[in-house]
Amino acid sequence: MSAETTTRTASPPDAHGDGGQDGNLKAGLKNRHLSMIAIGGVIGAGLFVGSGAGIASTGPGILLSYTLAGVLVVMVMRMLGEMAAADPQSGSFSAYADRALGRWAGFSIGWLYWFFWVVVLAVEATAGAKILNTWVPGVPQWAFALLVMAVLTATNLFSVASYGEFEFWFAGIKVVAIIAFIVIGGLAVFGLLPGTSAVGTANLTGNGGFLPHGVGAVFTGMLTVVFAFMGSEIVTLAAGESADPEKAVSRATNSVIWRIGVFYLGSIAIVVTLLPWNDASVKGSPYVAVLEHVGIPGAARVMDVIVLTAVLSCLNSGLYTASRMAFSLGQRGDAPKAFARVSPRGVPRVAILSSVVFGFLAVFFNYTSPNTVFKFLINSSGAVALFVWLVICFSQLRMRKIIERETPERLTVRMWLYPYLTWATIGLIGFVMIYMFTDHDGRTQMYLSLVAAAVVLVAAALVDRRRKAAALAAA
Repeated sequence: MSAETTTRTASPPDAHGDGGQDGNLKAGLKNRHLSMIAIGGVIGAGLFVGSGAGIASTGPGILLSYTLAGVLVVMVMRMLGEMAAADPQSGSFSAYADRALGRWAGFSIGWLYWFFWVVVLAVEATAGAKILNTWVPGVPQWAFALLVMAVLTATNLFSVASYGEFEFWFAGIKVVAIIAFIVIGGLAVFGLLPGTSAVGTANLTGNGGFLPHGVGAVFTGMLTVVFAFMGSEIVTLAAGESADPEKAVSRATNSVIWRIGVFYLGSIAIVVTLLPWNDASVKGSPYVAVLEHVGIPGAARVMDVIVLTAVLSCLNSGLYTASRMAFSLGQRGDAPKAFARVSPRGVPRVAILSSVVFGFLAVFFNYTSPNTVFKFLINSSGAVALFVWLVICFSQLRMRKIIERETPERLTVRMWLYPYLTWATIGLIGFVMIYMFTDHDGRTQMYLSLVAAAVVLVAAALVDRRRKAAALAAA
């Protein structure tokens, strides 16, 4: 396919071409890259920092919030895995929505997802700059934000393999850090560390009980937790640039259960077991609080390094994800054709640079208008995760029938108890969306996200009308 040609759905990447002649992405990701992207994709900076607010608002019952959100993610990833294993696409769920639900769905969810990640670029660049500024206060934050954005942009522009290599080490550090935290915390829980004694369940049932704020707090906590899991789906986009995407997707979707169980539930369980949920230090930084509690020297600085790594990982993956979605939209004629062009190394440079430009603009607003423009960008992308997951569910209902009819041999990953669990997942997502209207912050995010979705839907209708008019004129 020529780089100038657009089709209804993106063609699968050529695993053997150089990516520069036919407009396809290069299969430059190795199995170890994909394995670590899959494992590290669920570990964001929000786990290390943002989980404190959830614990403070919910109590030990935050474990139920993480469990419910985890079940939701497992179901969605299984559905996405079914479609991705049968038909690997650079646009993943956007391409499947295009085929299963219509052009409007692929266009809308693709651009909303792109918008979500370019806003994340600004958030993570600013977070990383704040940490670096505390180490080198003589350099202004904006300079550090510019630096990390520039370095990771260069990495992504060079080749997909360089993105994979950076992410392999970023994710590796996060994984080692979480495992070490669980091991150290687990020893402290049972009193096996010097200077500690077994704590039992006193912190889980004391201080107002397991649910000090009532059952409703579990769902309030879930609103925070849901968005911490955004990014689990990245591996299905990245799999399209590997030599064996079907195997990569199957492995990633099958392992999502233990990844969430160990990294999230395991580490949060350590926090609420070792420390009272209403301790002021837990709300600030729960992981630092635990490490200081068990006597780890320099815990705050150690956690700063780990959080910085998580931030850089998220920024790196966010840029990759946004650019690949833009590339897919360009292939399907839902974005400028230039987005679908690739360099001789198989990298969609225009798509990357376009995503970075918006990211830089958002960083600028974060420093000039943090309480107006930037706050609007953050809130208007707040519910996009739920919109994406809902579209994945409805796409899977239709795609399952299409795959069974056209290429049944490709159905190597199957959604459990289809279609009943799919409908149950749709119901749970709908419940979370409705519950957001009962929460002050959630209500603001939902309203503004619906406005963003409405704008994109109008754009989809206008583009579709112009496309039909051009086709009619040509006929």
